[in-house]
Amino acid sequence: MTKAQQLRLVLQLSTPAILAQLTTTMMQYIDASMVGSQGANASASIGLVETTTWMMGSVCSCVAAGFYVQVAHLLGANDAKEARSVLRQALAAVISFGCLIGLVGFAISPWLPIWLGGNEDINATASTYFAIFSLGIPIFQTSMLGSGMLRSSGNMILPSIMSVVMMTLDVIFNFFLIFPSRTIELLGTELYIPGAGLSVVGAAIGTVSAECVVAGLLMYFLCFRSKELRLTIDKGSFKPTWNYIKKAFHIGGPMTLQQIVMCSAYIVTTIIVAPLGTFAIAAHSFGIVIESICYMPGYGIADAATTLVGQSMGAGRKDLTRKFAYMSVGLGMSVMAIMGAVMYAGAPLFLSIMTPVEEVRQLGVMALRIEAFAEPMFAAAIVCYGVFVGASDTLIPSGMNLASMWAVRIPLSAVLALSLGLQGVWIAMCAELCFRGVIFLCRLRWGNWMNKIEK
Repeated sequence: MTKAQQLRLVLQLSTPAILAQLTTTMMQYIDASMVGSQGANASASIGLVETTTWMMGSVCSCVAAGFYVQVAHLLGANDAKEARSVLRQALAAVISFGCLIGLVGFAISPWLPIWLGGNEDINATASTYFAIFSLGIPIFQTSMLGSGMLRSSGNMILPSIMSVVMMTLDVIFNFFLIFPSRTIELLGTELYIPGAGLSVVGAAIGTVSAECVVAGLLMYFLCFRSKELRLTIDKGSFKPTWNYIKKAFHIGGPMTLQQIVMCSAYIVTTIIVAPLGTFAIAAHSFGIVIESICYMPGYGIADAATTLVGQSMGAGRKDLTRKFAYMSVGLGMSVMAIMGAVMYAGAPLFLSIMTPVEEVRQLGVMALRIEAFAEPMFAAAIVCYGVFVGASDTLIPSGMNLASMWAVRIPLSAVLALSLGLQGVWIAMCAELCFRGVIFLCRLRWGNWMNKIEK
């Protein structure tokens, strides 16, 4: 392949994922603004448990990655039959794991807000929100597996479309579940709109319902319509075997441990922020949602990099693997640098859409303008990690992420929060993301992450 052809392929796989992530982010804005209109307490209820929901979702994603990276390698080696065998066993193993995680989350939901340092005004609502979210974890796990398998086969468009569909349905469901019944005037005519008036609880139900629809569609297209992976081509066993489980553990195990420990760091950050008050919790939560407009494109490019590097590894093409890696990282850093500038300039507008509370707006704008400077290096870390996952090199990169979070972000946040409040927490986040990007670029350039090809 010429360089132009390589770049064209990177763009072809990245563009649908980037557009889907941006659309998803806009839907999240609308979703968050719906809850934000209910007041600071409603936003803080979700913000309090948000980092824990990230942990559960991230673990599910990593467990699925242990199997779909194997599929990318097998398809790169032109062994579609073996890839379908991995898919069958992944369905049984991954969905069972999702049920287990969901039950654990539901069991701890009454006490979680108290552990996180929430106050009595928001604890009950936060607990109910988290319990409903936990019951939807098996559905979320199924969706992650279906999306990852399709991406590994080179189909980036369908998972991207499904992510847009999911967030669109989420907004529609929330529109009727969060707000009470009301009458609005449209073109001189009074229009009655029914509503459940469930506020934060309605947001949780809407999210789980939307995910259920999308998970079903993804499974249908994967198992019955995919060119390489549809299970109707041949017959096989769904019973997990040690060979595939061992490989999945080798790939996904370090990733899962990393996500548990990293999300534990996010939870610790929430504990640091919680004493700063309801306004700080809400602003912190809104800032994280809005920042995703910058880093979600990076994750879209990382998904494409995982597919390209994984299939190149399976084909034994060391030269092509490195070229795809460098192109993907360069593209990610360029896109997120532009998005960082957009976030800096548009922070006041974004916060005004999210919440009517002036104190929350001021804190949120301050946080976003600090974080904007870290976006290019954050992109380096995100896309490099996607490259390493495609190469089945997850142990050392996971350790790098952990060291960066726990040795830089958490201590710095704890110290700066004492004197600077929420501003200190976000300064610590910015410094840590820059440090993380540097160490990942160093490993990409000088690390032995392609050792499987060399062996």
